Amino acid sequence: MTVLCKLCGLKTLDDVEAASLAGAGYVGFVFFQKSPRNLDIQTAQRLASNVPVGITKVALVVNASDTLLDDIISKVSIDMLQLHGSETLTRVSEVRMRYGLPIMKAVGIANASDIKKAHSYAKVADQLLLDAKPVAGVDLPGGNGLCFDWGLLRGQTWSIPWMLAGGLTPENVAAAVKLSGAKQVDVSSGIEMNPGQKDPKLMARFIQNASAQFVEE
Repeated sequence: MTVLCKLCGLKTLDDVEAASLAGAGYVGFVFFQKSPRNLDIQTAQRLASNVPVGITKVALVVNASDTLLDDIISKVSIDMLQLHGSETLTRVSEVRMRYGLPIMKAVGIANASDIKKAHSYAKVADQLLLDAKPVAGVDLPGGNGLCFDWGLLRGQTWSIPWMLAGGLTPENVAAAVKLSGAKQVDVSSGIEMNPGQKDPKLMARFIQNASAQFVEE
């Protein structure tokens, strides 16, 4: 089995090329000004146009207005929207209907009650991204290098595809996949030399290690 990997927070054409060569299933572009991975529309447009066919292009937004979403979708060739803020069930449904694109809803996980919340979002989204819940006072809802207890996901059955995120690195992704049962994983800070600066070697190692246990078996 191959675990699909989403490499998020790409900022340069070199990042896009490295992600493609490494075998990414998804690439993520961030539209959130507080993030060191934030892109302007023009740059994102250029990057997205250079993503090879077959790789899903994801736009990550945080509590975005319709104005911002209109701008992104009208100018950037994306395949999926990732809602990574505190969007309500109603807002997820509205965005999905307004733009006609698949929606990946990020849900912060810290304990069993958050798993229940994630299941509720599964009724209105096309995919879930189960991420570590940020600690109080942190500006970024994701990309903080934090993990959660992957064992919370063991034995869970989901009605839609889901992706594991939160503190994943080339060193721990194999263990995370084994404990959680994830078939898709997301990484951002774990493949960086510095915040927002991707490392092609880490990208390749991450994708290789994500499916390592299945190769061994």
